[in-house]
This record gives sequence, C-alpha cells and structure tokens, in this order.
Amino acid sequence: MRQKNVLLIGASSGIGQKLLEMLVADGCKVFTAGRSPVDSAGHVTWDATAMEPFTIPSDWPDVFDGMVYLPGTILLKPFHRLSATDFQHDFQVNVLGFVQCMQAILPRLKKADGSSVVVFSTVATKIGLGFHASISSAKGALEGLALSLASELAPSKIRVNVVAPSLTDTPLASALLNTPEKLEAAGKRHPLQRVGSVDDMASAARFFLSDGASWITGQCLTVDGGMSKLK
Repeated sequence: MRQKNVLLIGASSGIGQKLLEMLVADGCKVFTAGRSPVDSAGHVTWDATAMEPFTIPSDWPDVFDGMVYLPGTILLKPFHRLSATDFQHDFQVNVLGFVQCMQAILPRLKKADGSSVVVFSTVATKIGLGFHASISSAKGALEGLALSLASELAPSKIRVNVVAPSLTDTPLASALLNTPEKLEAAGKRHPLQRVGSVDDMASAARFFLSDGASWITGQCLTVDGGMSKLK
C-alpha cells in the first residue's frame, strides 16, 4: 500500500492507534483527525460528539485513497434507563460524525483510481445482546448507511465496507475488562476463548484498505471469535 494517502478518524488509542502504526509501516501517508493530537502526516482537531463541521485543511493532498472512521461508544444500560439523549449521543458519534467526515473527504476519494472507506460496527447488530439497545441502534444505522454508500459510490470506484468486532481489549472497553476475572469470563463467551485484540481489528481494516480487497464492497466482516455463528 506504499504511497497511499489515508485519513484515520480517531487514531489516538486502541484500534486506531494500531492501524496508524500498520499503515505507516506499509508506507502510507496517514492523516488523522480527533480530539487528541496524533503524530501523523497531518492532524485536525475534531470532536465527533460536538456536531462540529469537519473541514479538510487546504494543504492536504487533493487525492485520498482511503478513510477509516473509528469513533465509537459503549453505553450499556437496561432499555428503561436509556434516555433520548443517550440515543442521540450514540447516533451522533457513530453515524452523524461519519456523515460529516465522509461528505468532507468524498471529493478527494473520487479523484483516486479506486479508494476504500471502512467503518466500525459491532457484533451486537448480528445477535441479540441485552443492554445494547442504544449502541445497536446506532451501529445498525451505520451499517445501513455503509451499504447504501457502497451502492451509490461504486461507479466512482469507491468501496465501502464494515468491520464488526466483538468485545475488544481497548481503552473504550476498559471498564468491562479491568480485572483478570472479567477478562477470563469475557473470553469464555467466545468460541475461540478470548476477547479481540487491537491487532485483530486493525488487520481487518488494513485488508479492506489494501489492493487485495479491490473487488470487495458492501460487506460486513464480523471479527468476533466465532460468537455470531458458532455455539
């Protein structure tokens, strides 16, 4: 993937940080956006929760080969305790934030001779998981949006795909995995007997960005240790 220009939204920690490392090692020129500064080819401070406009700096390249949208939320509550504000927050971060970034970068993705967009969903859209009503709603909307965009943008040679992880050992999930007992119990819920790693998820996104996935679009790759398909 040498010399590709890629935009990562949310690369300061977890999966995004690992993906940044992988792409730089591959020879990509990686630009980033998010709340925390990142050592990259160029960075924009931007907050997915604030409904702020996303603007591409004038000194960034005219052509981008890929974009990955990584911001996410884990708000797990019984349905009766979820407020409208909770649903709005999850929808803003997971869906509308992506819309803002995608609309800003789209003209530059169209100038590439084939480009790739990757978004992150959750295994909870594939199987029923209690206390996931808000996040499942938002990620389900994101998957529907990605599929629609894959169809609409195919004539422009823009591929749009989804990575849907199960529970992954990241800072976002730290409250769920902050003791050895919790980590072991979470691992045992997966057929492969462990939770996901940032390497697992970043590798999936890296594949979708690569030329090896040049004939793949409109797909959702569930990276979940077998949870959604096996008993």
